[in-house]
Amino acid sequence: MLRFVYFLLFLLSISQLLAIPSASFSGHPTSRRSILQNGTVPSICPLNFEFLRRLAPNSKRPNLDTNSECQYILQGLRLVLSDHLRLTGSFLPPLDAAESCWDVYQSLVGEYVPGINFRRRCGFETPWIAGGCMNITTRSEFEAAVPRSALDGVESACNQSLLNSSPCASCTTKLAGIRSSYLQGPSIGNVSDCTAYPFIYAAAFANHFGPTDVGTTKCLFYLDFTSSRSNSKRKKIVISVAVVVSVVILILGFTVFWFLRSRKERLLKQKLKSMRTDTNMSSTLDSFGASTTLIRFTFDEIKAATRNFSRDHIIGRGGYGNVYKGVLPDDSEVALKRFKNCSAAGDASFTHEVEVIASVRHVNLVALRGYCTATTSLEGHQRIIVCDLMKNGSVHDHLFGLVDKKLSWPIRQRIALGTARGLAYLHYGAQPSIIHRDIKASNILLDDKFEPKVADFGLAKFTPEGMTHLSTRVAGTMGYVAPEYALYGQLTERNDVYSFGVVLLELLTGKKALIAVNDGQPTLLTDWAWSFVRKGRALDVVEEDMPDLGPPELLEKYVLVAVLCSHPQLHARPTMDQVVKMLDTDVPIPSIPERPISLIANLEDIERSVSSGGSGNLSTPAGYQTYTFDHDHPEVEKEDEIDPK
Repeated sequence: MLRFVYFLLFLLSISQLLAIPSASFSGHPTSRRSILQNGTVPSICPLNFEFLRRLAPNSKRPNLDTNSECQYILQGLRLVLSDHLRLTGSFLPPLDAAESCWDVYQSLVGEYVPGINFRRRCGFETPWIAGGCMNITTRSEFEAAVPRSALDGVESACNQSLLNSSPCASCTTKLAGIRSSYLQGPSIGNVSDCTAYPFIYAAAFANHFGPTDVGTTKCLFYLDFTSSRSNSKRKKIVISVAVVVSVVILILGFTVFWFLRSRKERLLKQKLKSMRTDTNMSSTLDSFGASTTLIRFTFDEIKAATRNFSRDHIIGRGGYGNVYKGVLPDDSEVALKRFKNCSAAGDASFTHEVEVIASVRHVNLVALRGYCTATTSLEGHQRIIVCDLMKNGSVHDHLFGLVDKKLSWPIRQRIALGTARGLAYLHYGAQPSIIHRDIKASNILLDDKFEPKVADFGLAKFTPEGMTHLSTRVAGTMGYVAPEYALYGQLTERNDVYSFGVVLLELLTGKKALIAVNDGQPTLLTDWAWSFVRKGRALDVVEEDMPDLGPPELLEKYVLVAVLCSHPQLHARPTMDQVVKMLDTDVPIPSIPERPISLIANLEDIERSVSSGGSGNLSTPAGYQTYTFDHDHPEVEKEDEIDPK
């Protein structure tokens, strides 16, 4: 993400380095390439590149591969074309000004990066800047080609701040629909082709903030100009930290004195607090119930719904306890997760999971109906949460369980996109943001329409505002845990991205996260898939007999996104917002970096770390036996139990 931001900003900073008057950016003096091949003098370029300099005056150029550089240069040019459309009503400069416009843009880039010729490097041809989609050149022609109802839908979705992920996703979805439904004719080149036209139009007219707005440029052109403001923010942070440190130093002496004096009193309060654990927890949960629609069920109601926790009603098992199917008095079916061996620590875990689920609402996240806390002389402490019943079980059930009928490609695509949207909401829509930490096939449930619901928030972590990552004990499931988290306890949203990439590969291949290759050695599914992708054989990883197989180019895109998400290097992975855009729109997939880290070589280290308990607590996934790694006889014990969680 940082590389993406920095390069797009470099295009803006180079104009600051140029000692050229503003007027020279709106036209081109006939200095370089001033005479066309036919001997005529080209027209002055009507495009205004000057406003780029105002968006982000202080930026640096990162080291990027050629494909990424060309994409960012192209998006910067499309932003200029959108500004031109807003001012003149024309999508394109005249053809006789094409050479001049390319020269102005080349001068802008060349002054900052001497010797670069991006037109030759990227393959941009001179007429492309003046050629568009389906011979549409003006606003009126575009609006004549697209029905008024569709344009109204675009304005309704896009005429708002697009800084946040949800409005941006709604807007880009509408624009992608315009492209697929009404702009299917020929394009000239790729500068302002049919894919780009709806975005150029929306930035110019559908969004009242205009193309120079930070949210508009970030959402519609994938250009993030916010980093130029980071210096002032850093100064404010430094000042705030200095003030806080000064205050801490002043009160430190008093705090130490107070601590020593009141030690006995505090110990007594802690004992009393531990005695009131159940009361305090119920009070905490009741506060949630007062502000939400959560229902606090009585223990008798729970027993009646499950027929006294009948074995016939068990639909899932896990380390936490059992999941039961229940029927409420209103005949609605629910799933009841009953925690076992409840203690003070268990109460904290229960309260945390209820807090997380109750704080989020999204179509792709499991919905919480209510909870039950009770203490009886016979059953002891009882902690139960009640959720909507997912009648189609989990993704794990359909890929690796007892369900004989294989999932079709349209359903797998819906599961992938819905799961990505649910995670994007956790990362960027929830306040504070939430890291799930245990994304896997058995934690993605399916309703009666096969709409995915991310479930099991027992390991979820709230991310404090401003924190780039957390350092914590490792928890999760082998095969789904990101390398930097498994080895160093470094927790960020990109850990969930890695786990999502593994699940997406499972959907595409029908194989588990950990597989055994020909020699019996355990291998990560991510490494196996990468071995095909790096050879240009991405489609070879797709399950052969998948029903209703989709178009090859779409399948290949999903494979590349999965491999990119599961890259061993943290900064090579996209954000979940970017994943949603890549899966749901025509956003190009960035080039996938080489994988310098050998995960297979580190599996033994991870396993040793887990078994010793020194670096964390990685749980063995439900449905798998323990994986053993022996120098002389390496073997993977195969699946012998299905987790219907």
